[in-house]
Amino acid sequence: MRFRLLTAFVGALLLAAAVYTVRAEPKAATVKGYVIDSACTFTKDLKKPISPECAQACAKAGSPLVILADNGSIYWPTTDAMPATSQNDKLLPFAGKRVVASGKVYERGGSKALLIEKIEAEK
Repeated sequence: MRFRLLTAFVGALLLAAAVYTVRAEPKAATVKGYVIDSACTFTKDLKKPISPECAQACAKAGSPLVILADNGSIYWPTTDAMPATSQNDKLLPFAGKRVVASGKVYERGGSKALLIEKIEAEK
């Protein structure tokens, strides 16, 4: 019985270590694109926002804002704080506009998340 428990414990530790080492490290990046409502990006296949007012209304209704990069990649704004919080407040002043955002990019399962360190309107 003790051997089985020890084996299970060691197995769990090895699995945890493998998962930790496989985790990709974030990469520093600068992203240029539109701040847009995520629903419009996916369901309407918009390449740019209809208007800043439309993007702001969707964000205020609770829809997450994302950055739609020039190459078509979608960046989900994220935080490394736990519990995680919405990043809409950070993006709301830029809703429907072009931005330059820099920070750390995390990739998983084809999705990209951006831990925004700096964001400003594109000049």
